[in-house]
Formats: sequence, C-alpha cells, structure tokens
Amino acid sequence: MTDPALPVIERIAAALERLAPPPMPSADPLAHPAYLWRGGALQAARGFAPVPLGLLQGLDRQRDALLANLVRLADGHAAQDVLLWGARGTGKSALVKAGVAAVQADRPGRLALVSVDALDSLPDLFAMLEGVARAFAIFIDDLGFEGAGEARKLRSLLDGGAEARPAHVRLLVTANRRHLLPRDLSEQDSAINPRDVVDDQLALADRFGMSLGFHTLDQDGYLAIVRGYTARYDLPFDGDEAINWATRRGSRSGRVAWQYVVDLAGRLGRNL
Repeated sequence: MTDPALPVIERIAAALERLAPPPMPSADPLAHPAYLWRGGALQAARGFAPVPLGLLQGLDRQRDALLANLVRLADGHAAQDVLLWGARGTGKSALVKAGVAAVQADRPGRLALVSVDALDSLPDLFAMLEGVARAFAIFIDDLGFEGAGEARKLRSLLDGGAEARPAHVRLLVTANRRHLLPRDLSEQDSAINPRDVVDDQLALADRFGMSLGFHTLDQDGYLAIVRGYTARYDLPFDGDEAINWATRRGSRSGRVAWQYVVDLAGRLGRNL
C-alpha cells in the first residue's frame, strides 16, 4: 500500500532543494596567490598582502628554515609538513604568510597558500589539487584538539593513512602547544603505562617533518620590532611609551608591537 505522506515528503524535499543555494564554483587554482577552502570550494583570498619578511624581527632561524622548505616545495622537490608552535602573538601566522609571499615574489605562479579551517574536508581538498600543476601550502592556523580522536584523524592524513597526499601539497600548521593536545597529568596517573599517554599526545607532532618553536620576546626584542615598524611607516619611535603599552597589555610580542604602532599612527592621524 502506498504511503499517503510520501508525495508531501517529496514536495518538501523538492522545495528545500530549490531554496538551497547552488554550490559555489571553485576559483581557478592557478590564478591567485592565496585561497580559502570553504564549502568544498576554493575561494580567492581578497587582499593577500602579508607583512614583509624584513619586519619580522628575532625570527631568523625560523624564517630561514621555513623559506628553504617552501622553496623546495615550489621547485617540485621533496618538502616537509611544518608545525609552528609556541607563545601567542610571536609571529607564527605572520611568518607563514610572509614566507609564502616571499617565495611567490621570487618564483611567480609556482606556489599558493590555501587557508583551511575544517579538517574533515582535507581529503576532498587533496583530491581537488591532485592534478594541478602548482605547489600548495595548506595553512591551518591556531590548531588545537580537545580529544585524542580528532588528533588521530589528522595524524592519519599526515602519515599512515591508506590514501597518500599529493607530493606538491604540504601542511603549515600553527599551534600554541607543541603536542597540540592538552596535557592532563591525571591521565598519566591513572594509566597502566603513563609513558603511553605522553607518546600518544606527541604522536601527532612527530608526524611533522619540521617543527619550529616560537618563544616570548624579551624587552630588547620587543623594542626592535617596534623600531622596525616605526621606521617603515615613518613614525616617531618612543621606547618608553612602547614599553608602557606592552606593560598595560600584559605581554611583549610582535602582535602587541603592531597594535601599539596602529594606535600610534591613529593618534597622529596617519593610516597604515
């Protein structure tokens, strides 16, 4: 016997399909320097203009290592996935974007940045980029997990899964913690083998072939960043005022230095 409710259900389903927006077409993966990966489609990033590398003070070691890896990726050579970890506001994200832009300037068209915020969609992104004749740095900013299950999914994508990633696609991940998972000492106390808990937490970090640490700035380092910004934008440098700003903010970092310079420019009626 036919269910009398079926035609109603079908009409509702058809109406919902008509209301749903069509899937957004992907932007040309060869045409833009940076993209956002959203809803299963590439969107061209508007106004991709990172801070010049020269303004990122105190990051020489991290800069040189990341640049060398990005150059290898852009040139079609073997390259590593990179984990950039450490204190907040210390230039991790800025270095990723500035490094990609520097390689793009030297090797036009060979490398693009793709910003991703949904890890579950990474396999679809990898599949889309499989046959594209260009290298891609997949940028996952401020990554962290509340549970080990989510971390294991990414771990499998990085290394050990059944389906390999394209050789011209590598991940650049920033995080506040090197081990990415919150460390709970009570778990170690209750575990049969406490070492197993620590090893499981570090297993994801170990999947990254390159790990770059970022640490809190001392006063001299903070002032060097402020001085670099003020020189670039032709603003007066006042070390005491900059230190007072950082003290009120409770932190010395590249982010705080930039916020001070923005405030200084605004007070002087300038734009940046």
